[in-house]
Amino acid sequence: MLKISREFVHDVMRASQEAVAFCESGETVIFETRDCYNDAIIPGPKQPKEGEPDYANPVTGPLFIRGAMPGDQLKVEILDIRLAPQGVMRTSPTAGAFPHYYKERIVKIFPVSDGYMQFDEDLKLKLSPMIGVIGTAPETDAIDTATPYDHGGNMDCKKIGAGTTLYLPVNVEGALLSMGDIHALMGDGEVMICGLEIAGEVTVKVTVLHDQLKVPTPFLLRDGLAMTIQSADTLDEAAVKAANAMMDFVTKASGLAPEKSGMLMSLLSDMAVCQIVDPKMTVRVEFPLDILQHYGVQMP
Repeated sequence: MLKISREFVHDVMRASQEAVAFCESGETVIFETRDCYNDAIIPGPKQPKEGEPDYANPVTGPLFIRGAMPGDQLKVEILDIRLAPQGVMRTSPTAGAFPHYYKERIVKIFPVSDGYMQFDEDLKLKLSPMIGVIGTAPETDAIDTATPYDHGGNMDCKKIGAGTTLYLPVNVEGALLSMGDIHALMGDGEVMICGLEIAGEVTVKVTVLHDQLKVPTPFLLRDGLAMTIQSADTLDEAAVKAANAMMDFVTKASGLAPEKSGMLMSLLSDMAVCQIVDPKMTVRVEFPLDILQHYGVQMP
């Protein structure tokens, strides 16, 4: 099985990025990732090498998937997320929802074991690992790994975990898939600017979709739900984009009239804020998969 080492990281996604590994469509690949602080806070043998660039929110990759061409879509099945034995959080006096509470950055390292984090002496919290940054190369402009957009990127969607199928656009030959910024646990909104940031390994299966049903990428399947994810400068804009992306998909895929699919959306869809702390805001809209299947929609 192909494994991409944490040595191969970058912090800007671009069409001209040189691939560090190559695979076939349908292959399973392991991405070894650093935490979003470039493993610079938690001491240990995996700290960055002396003289290495100070990557901001590093991601591992990119991976070139043979046969992926612009206009295709990339299906990424997240099979497993393995975590390091400790994660880190820190406050921010400049960003997030609470900067007025803090005069300085306060850092705390939390041990992780047996599916829980030890928050304090008395409280353990059950983990729900997810991938903060995952995406393909954007079509034109370079986009840093702190920013989410149509290519994916720093969506910080807590639903992107083991058992999720994520669909991403293919904008350049090979797709150039990268990922990192694992969170062992994070609430919707990521309101204090971070989750439990942690290094780890992500195992995925990547499949190129050529002529199958097109979905509005980024797009998720998990727990019986289909989800659109959209990012924009404001939450209002992101919310409208995510709702319209799902509305367009439900209408076209099911063949329903817009008034009927709109009614179903208003009755059954749920909207959630993924994060409010990145350069663009991210919102997801969820819709029951069984309703799509009722109208004959089969996901690729």
